[in-house]
Amino acid sequence: MTVAARRIRFPRLRALLREARSLPTVALLALIAVAGVPLVIMLTPEKHVEVFGQDIGVGARVPPLSLSGPAQIVQLGNAEFDLTEIEVYGPIRPRLSIGPLTRPPDNGPLLDAQSADDPGGVDAAVRELTEGFATWYLWGAAGMVLTALLGSAAMACARLLVALRRGRTRNRPVHWDDHAGPIGRMTTIALAASLLLWGGAGVAALHGTTTGLGKVTSLSDLVGATTVSPSPVGPPVTGVTGAVIGDSRAARIGGPLVEGPDGTVAPDDAACSRSVDSTAAQLSSLRGEQVLNLACAGASVPAGLRGPQQRDGVTVPPQVGRLKQVQGLEWVAVAVGPNDLAWSDFLLYCYGLETCDDRLSDGEFDARLAEFARDTGALFADLDDLPGRPRVVVTLSYDPFPATFDPACPDMRGPAGTPGLDQAKIDLLTERNRRLNDVLADGAARFGFTTAAPNLTPLCAVSGDRMGPDLQGLDRPDPFHPTALGSLRMAASTAAALAVPREETPGSR
Repeated sequence: MTVAARRIRFPRLRALLREARSLPTVALLALIAVAGVPLVIMLTPEKHVEVFGQDIGVGARVPPLSLSGPAQIVQLGNAEFDLTEIEVYGPIRPRLSIGPLTRPPDNGPLLDAQSADDPGGVDAAVRELTEGFATWYLWGAAGMVLTALLGSAAMACARLLVALRRGRTRNRPVHWDDHAGPIGRMTTIALAASLLLWGGAGVAALHGTTTGLGKVTSLSDLVGATTVSPSPVGPPVTGVTGAVIGDSRAARIGGPLVEGPDGTVAPDDAACSRSVDSTAAQLSSLRGEQVLNLACAGASVPAGLRGPQQRDGVTVPPQVGRLKQVQGLEWVAVAVGPNDLAWSDFLLYCYGLETCDDRLSDGEFDARLAEFARDTGALFADLDDLPGRPRVVVTLSYDPFPATFDPACPDMRGPAGTPGLDQAKIDLLTERNRRLNDVLADGAARFGFTTAAPNLTPLCAVSGDRMGPDLQGLDRPDPFHPTALGSLRMAASTAAALAVPREETPGSR
């Protein structure tokens, strides 16, 4: 290097160092670090990728005042959760937005791990998330450049205003040439410092993200879903061949309550509305066996079957936990679904509004159905691991409405002052019930369980044998639930499924 070159380079370097120590430049750098980075994180749009069949938005959370912290997941319309598997140092901490959840095309458990015949599924998911974050990060880098330029412009204006005020006070003219050099050096330093800050934070974020994602095998790992099976609850049970678990349809809400030998009703039986003509009682008569009734009105998979249920001031233990205490159990019948989807919400929506096929309700149904698919997968895994591997029969959800709308039927018109149902609404509810049954049937097939499809006469229709209605109408306290006859038909469908030898059931094991 020639002496002339050194004379050119070193003065410029010394000028940059002097400018880096100046008050305006120090203030600008502090402003970029304290406010610029959070602003860029907040304003940079998420990059959307598809992972485990779900649309996930990849971005970063606005960093709290700490040196490190976890990434975050936000389910739209729901709470925020820290992803403890992903710990990141620095201000850039990934944020994943998911929802509404979408059930996989094969109707499998929503958050289940990738199957053994698809070993690359997890690697592909990690790659998609990493690439999505890298894309978001590059857009953020462009935002940092823009922030540095805007901050430099604002600080340049402030410097010129101060210079003009001083010049007016001292009666000295202000020339642009005297300030162009310092402003240019300040802008150069701001740009370099912004990119270095963003680059360092990005390296730390990428390292923390890839390290954390290396532990992920399913979407369950991200959201922290648990599939821990309920523990055995209560004393051992002997002398029964089968058991029924489920909701109010299996408990047969609306019927006379079952009484003990002393004529009293046990607290659990009263709280769960278990009737003398429940599915379990009907199966006991049809098969000539002792059948344990654990079904409970209002039960869902998380609150009732896999977890405790609060019902009329009584804490009912998990039905699966009670099943684990049954010795010599040969078969289990399970009826779930409508409570998990809060089916009554959609019924009220369709009865009360002129139309109920809007995007809001459809999106809500999709989200609930996807969550139910996840919960059902966990439930079926519990049943598959029961001691002795009893046979499992999954009861599908019956459709309470006829295929053709009957305007003369009071159960179609609904309560006074409401639009009631029409053909389009019936078709919509029927389709949603079919999708619910898809989850149950496909989940049962995955585990080799048998399915039973009750053939109940819908509302406003007359059964072929003319024995009476199978369902309670709107004039009853528990509409859409089976009558005693409907409960018998449900039990008959389960008995027919149990009559088929297990080895003849498709997919059984």
